[in-house]
Amino acid sequence: MKKSIAVIFLVFGALACSESGSNNSNSETVQKALIKAPELNADSVYSFVKAQVDFGPRVPNSKAHQDAADYFVDKFKSYGAKVVIQEFEDQNYEGKTLKLKNIIASFNPAVKKRILLAAHWDTRQFADKDNENVYAKLDGANDGASGVAVLLEVARVISANEGPNVGVDIILFDGEDGGEHEDMASVPFTGGKESWWCLGSQYWSKNKHVGNYTAFYGILLDMVGASGATFYQDTISKRNAQRIVDKVWGNAKQLGYGKFFIDKPGLELTDDHLFVNKYARIPMIDIIDMRKGTAFVPEHHTQNDTMDAIDKNTLKAVGEVLLSVLYNE
Repeated sequence: MKKSIAVIFLVFGALACSESGSNNSNSETVQKALIKAPELNADSVYSFVKAQVDFGPRVPNSKAHQDAADYFVDKFKSYGAKVVIQEFEDQNYEGKTLKLKNIIASFNPAVKKRILLAAHWDTRQFADKDNENVYAKLDGANDGASGVAVLLEVARVISANEGPNVGVDIILFDGEDGGEHEDMASVPFTGGKESWWCLGSQYWSKNKHVGNYTAFYGILLDMVGASGATFYQDTISKRNAQRIVDKVWGNAKQLGYGKFFIDKPGLELTDDHLFVNKYARIPMIDIIDMRKGTAFVPEHHTQNDTMDAIDKNTLKAVGEVLLSVLYNE
């Protein structure tokens, strides 16, 4: 997971009246009784995190990267999804060619109204925030694997139950976490990119897997598995999709997960939703752990981002909120 741009705390009133929503939508969402969604299995989500970590660091061009991709495709197909593998090459900030794959799994592909869910599946290539070795490999249990695990569980639940009344598309974006080393100055962009981060979402947003694809809205998951997680509302989400922010955080409150989903603004982020909003023109929000709304988790981009950092309670909260949103459309 990428870099933050700024801390925003003073513009809540203006943002709440953005073109994508208003304070009224929040009030209506909170008061509306929710249809109960099918049960999520927290142990299952946890096992999906572990399966990814067991492959090793999922750095592009590595065997672990290929093995993980095969695993995702097999899992989605076993759940009855229509799977598209979007293969492409891009260059990183060093000029190295990366072989990348966005993996798209679609449920109810004939349904016109669609909801887009996403997470990145690659791992940061070095632990550049580590206290000991800033070029060490890292597991990426939270930063990468946790979001993917929740989406795999959503796919499993949909396959095992009567699905929601909407089509669901799950995109696992590749090449999200390969930006410059923390100690480096910014490197000028090439090839029409706006960032060395989020390569998969930049590519997909300009080259959709289906040419005329669109979705009613999108939800991005990033770092959603750590103990004590707090999901503040990032500025890009509020600016582009306030109504969806209200819906998700309102559902979370009704489900009793208000301690995780904090109804306050937080950081402005360069994350995959930035490019989905800008180029795909799909209003997408980001559910991402921000401690006190101003910083990422202590394990971020360190060797401590292991299974020890993962909490089933956090995974369960995020997964149940996501299923609630889908089944209440």
